[in-house]
Amino acid sequence: MADAPGSRARVVVVDDDRLIRELVRDTLVDTAEVECCHSAEAALAALAREPADLVVSDLEMPGLSGLDLLEEVRRAHPGTDFVVLTGRSSVDSAVAALRMGAADYLTKPIQPRELSSAVHRVLGHKRAIRENARLRGALATLESCRTLMHCLDSGEVYAVALELLLRAIPRRRGIALFRRSAIPLSDGIAFRGFPEAEARRLRHVLVQEKAVAIESMQRVEVVSGGAMDAVMRAASAPGTPVLVVPLRGRESEAGVVWIFEDGKPFEEADLEQASLIAQHAEIALSNAERYLRAKERAFIDDVTEVYNARYLLQATEHEIQRAERYGKELCVLFLDLDHFKLVNDRFGHLVGSQTLRHLARVLQDCIRQVDSLARYGGDEFTILLVDTGHEGGMAVAERIRRVVSETLFEGGRDAPIRLSISIGVATFPHHSRTRDALLDLADKAMYRAKSLGRNCVCSASELR
Repeated sequence: MADAPGSRARVVVVDDDRLIRELVRDTLVDTAEVECCHSAEAALAALAREPADLVVSDLEMPGLSGLDLLEEVRRAHPGTDFVVLTGRSSVDSAVAALRMGAADYLTKPIQPRELSSAVHRVLGHKRAIRENARLRGALATLESCRTLMHCLDSGEVYAVALELLLRAIPRRRGIALFRRSAIPLSDGIAFRGFPEAEARRLRHVLVQEKAVAIESMQRVEVVSGGAMDAVMRAASAPGTPVLVVPLRGRESEAGVVWIFEDGKPFEEADLEQASLIAQHAEIALSNAERYLRAKERAFIDDVTEVYNARYLLQATEHEIQRAERYGKELCVLFLDLDHFKLVNDRFGHLVGSQTLRHLARVLQDCIRQVDSLARYGGDEFTILLVDTGHEGGMAVAERIRRVVSETLFEGGRDAPIRLSISIGVATFPHHSRTRDALLDLADKAMYRAKSLGRNCVCSASELR
């Protein structure tokens, strides 16, 4: 059927007279794709094989009559219009056809100009109805997309876009997969329409087994097979075809939404709706990126340009939740420079600030990109070591202590500055399962290191 803009309409012509069939076909061949049938039964078979926009049918035929055909078309193909052809002696039957829902009738002998005008009128009316329905659908989608403008978290944008797509298309099952640029190695997955056990299997496959190249997905399209089909097979779940909807911000945000066909083939209108939602989702992602940059600036320490204590509290809470969800460990290091006040007193606060900045770079080089370094205040720093047990945390702390003691810091015209550092180590869930208690234990372990003579590492286990 002529759903896509610019596509030709399909017309089925039904008459037991070959000459009339050929006349109608020749008249309409420049207007539509025409299929001729010699009987109502053949026409029903043609419609079952491929829907049509319009049926042009004689009323009086052997076997099923034109009225019988009209009744069956109205029942089985309600989106198909009907124009009847009738002899002058059977106008009453044509009027009955109009009462049954026919769009128009023409009397024989058929006049090509009259036939062409009637078909153009019916098809034009159908196009107008479809366009109005499309515009109403687009307007409803635009209204629903207002929700996206209130999303300042990128993860929320993907989840809301998934909901809007399932509602607009509509389908039952969908997945949103995204990489959260704000939190390294933080997976983002949202499921809709999947049983809990199936969603768990899919999450495991997507996160642990089969990496999906989000960046390779560039346009809204229907895909069969490929990476998503492999994922679904690995999770023993019904798979493709899927509608792929890539979503990208202007900076680093990237994700994809998959909408599953589930036995209802996607149409051109579905892709239009998906593209419209994707456009608004990408605007929302760009807004979320700008908001994140502004929020990050509020979380950055002015002197060292690493995270500040405000960020530390939020990050520690998040990482504890993540470690608990995945059964991982989290190590917290509390660090304090030994006798740093002497540096400020001897060299001045400007050199002291430069030394802290240099120290921050040294500490960054000692940890992984996924770990978090924050200046807690003054000359105190805190490090979050994700997916790290206590033994590993103690090893990192000792390496930091050694590197700091071996580093020469710039002291201006005087001799280079040598520093030492005291470090306390506490681990989730071994020492505590809550943020404040974990930070407090690491802090107390650091003070114990001070009491033991400084320039050493102390575990929270020693506090017990």
